[in-house]
Amino acid sequence: MPSSESDASMEQEEEEKGKHNEDEEDSDAHMDPKEEDDEEDDDEEEQEELQIKWVPLSKRPEWADIQPVSQDDGPYPVVPILYTAQFRETMDYFRAILALDERSPRALLLTEEAIRLNAGNYTVWHFRKLVLQALSYDLWEELKFIERIAKANYKNYQIWHHRRWTAENIGPAAMTTELQFTEEAFLKDAKNYHAWSHRQWVLRTYGGWEEELAFCDKLLHQDIYNNSAWNQRYFVIKNSPFLGGVGAMREHELNYCRDAIAVDSANESPWRYLKGLYKGDDEALPRSTTVPAIVLIELQKNKDCIYALDLLLELLCLGYEPSQELIGALGLQLDSCSAFQIATFVCTHLKEIDTMRMLYWDWRLNALSNASTS
Repeated sequence: MPSSESDASMEQEEEEKGKHNEDEEDSDAHMDPKEEDDEEDDDEEEQEELQIKWVPLSKRPEWADIQPVSQDDGPYPVVPILYTAQFRETMDYFRAILALDERSPRALLLTEEAIRLNAGNYTVWHFRKLVLQALSYDLWEELKFIERIAKANYKNYQIWHHRRWTAENIGPAAMTTELQFTEEAFLKDAKNYHAWSHRQWVLRTYGGWEEELAFCDKLLHQDIYNNSAWNQRYFVIKNSPFLGGVGAMREHELNYCRDAIAVDSANESPWRYLKGLYKGDDEALPRSTTVPAIVLIELQKNKDCIYALDLLLELLCLGYEPSQELIGALGLQLDSCSAFQIATFVCTHLKEIDTMRMLYWDWRLNALSNASTS
């Protein structure tokens, strides 16, 4: 039976809802170090260029009628922040136009300056949205602006929130642009939760399913350990209107898992994906001929393969009767093994070799004993 631990890894049920379950390992390790250094240099040069060209708003004629509003930290600030002069003055003028609710072209330009200084300021992004609406601004140009800001801020919540709002207001014509935008984000970090969430939203809202399985396949060929791409693959076979659902794709995907497991049986992702193919269908798993065959192949290579043993235990608990060949791969005597004895042996062995989850296997062992006496 697929455990809740397995289920959680299979699908993000709703975008931006619940915990961030994605493994946030830094996939920049897969990047060319020179390419990464060049990108960081470009970001630093852009910031330096902005500072060099910056003219204080107090010196600009178009802002002469605005009285800046200073930040109120109270009479005795505990830890005053040492803002730069540019940041302080920009935000002072922003607070002024926010108080006036001025939705003008100059206000739009000011929000851009403020965002470049701090792309995580939700209030600035929200006010920018109001100004864009008031000005009936070209939202295709806004997408270009977001792309420029995102180059150094691909994991910024506010950017992705604003990006979705912009794409929503453009409509279906934004589909291709948004899919391409997420692909660019994956070049920096193939496990970027925000990018995957946005991509799933685009697929659900505007389509683009036709090539999505091939896209997942491409990413997995680049990195078979990319758990985010495995997650997306499950999302696609479950939700694509062109594939017929998990049941229709199950045998094809089992073969895909078999090939991935053959590359590295210690890679947890394809094993979890395989379990997810039977989510909510406990009767089908023990009837499968492909799943036990995968388990047998891996145990013949290595009888201590944790994930193969784990899957075998699931099969046994669901009533699967193991073949003599499979029993032999475990090193057990063929004429003296009941299904309960085999399950007990597997669970005990997992407790010995999977020490990180020793207490879990101990719990499973107790559950087996209780089930046999009830």
